[in-house]
Amino acid sequence: MREGVEWAAHCCINLSWVAPEKAVTAARLAAFYELPTAYLNKQLNALGRAGIVSSQSGPRGGFRLGRGPDQISLMDVAAAIDGSAQAFLCTGIRHRGPAGELAVPEEHRTRCTVARAFSLADLAWRRQLAARTVADLAAEVRRANPAASDYVRHWFDRN
Repeated sequence: MREGVEWAAHCCINLSWVAPEKAVTAARLAAFYELPTAYLNKQLNALGRAGIVSSQSGPRGGFRLGRGPDQISLMDVAAAIDGSAQAFLCTGIRHRGPAGELAVPEEHRTRCTVARAFSLADLAWRRQLAARTVADLAAEVRRANPAASDYVRHWFDRN
């Protein structure tokens, strides 16, 4: 996964702690983590296209969650930023060169062992991300640091 997934997940947690009627600019979100605003804005726009955040233009504009944090899975965030294609692509090299000359009777032909292993790992990864929400992560952060949500809320309220 690209670093944009990490950035997007953190921004979603922070937006879950800001008052729902308050929009936060990309510049303000970027400043909180000292990230480049233009690149973070691209991630936020990708989240917007997926309906994870909504945006509002104008002097009071910015981003807010597009639905409740309990309705946004980590898989939603990852797919919005990195797409939903499988991580592993089998190119069928076992059929090329001398390896392709191995005679395997039709009744013993199976799906590529390597592709199957990576597909199972990809499926487990997707299920794990789909089972966790932004609300779950926000709760974990609050358990580890009970002041986190208040700090974030006040920091974003300053401007």
